[in-house]
Amino acid sequence: MTDGKSNLVRVLPVVIFAVVAGFFAMALRSGDPSRLPSTLVGKTVPQTTFPPLEGLEVNGSPVRGFSSADLAKGKVSVVNYWASWCQPCVEEHPFLEQLKEEAGVDIYGVNYKDQTDAARRFVSRFGNPYSAVGTDKSGRAAIDWGVYGTPETFIVNGRGEVVYKHVGPISADSLTTKLLPAIEKAKAAPAP
Repeated sequence: MTDGKSNLVRVLPVVIFAVVAGFFAMALRSGDPSRLPSTLVGKTVPQTTFPPLEGLEVNGSPVRGFSSADLAKGKVSVVNYWASWCQPCVEEHPFLEQLKEEAGVDIYGVNYKDQTDAARRFVSRFGNPYSAVGTDKSGRAAIDWGVYGTPETFIVNGRGEVVYKHVGPISADSLTTKLLPAIEKAKAAPAP
């Protein structure tokens, strides 16, 4: 009898671990990251300054960084957290170009915890949909913004308030059913 009990004692933790791991795996696969709540929606963007991505130029002129003050100048804007090491960022990049073209808004890029050279190569290779590109090398600003990971995209009204947050890569579907309607709604709201 003791052999049966000792085998059960050895096997039981492994079985419990496997069951718990299975539940976690199912939860991760079935979740829609865009449904994660944001405490920033309806609130003013955090007071942040994003220094420029060093050495990034367009037509021989340096691309500037930005601050939260740039997001409260009476015009709807978009803030997009991205990184060169982020494969979903590569997948969403053409949709950022399309968003800029269709919505006619300024898109502010935040390069997150990235190597400067790699970030410049990313923009050179895939294009620059951004009006300004700031950096968040330490990830401190991402904490203030409530970023779960890259990519994440925020729509900001002209008063500098977050009106919508999209977690995960932008797709053709999310562009047309979520982001563009949220931008149009923000544009239609009374001016500050």
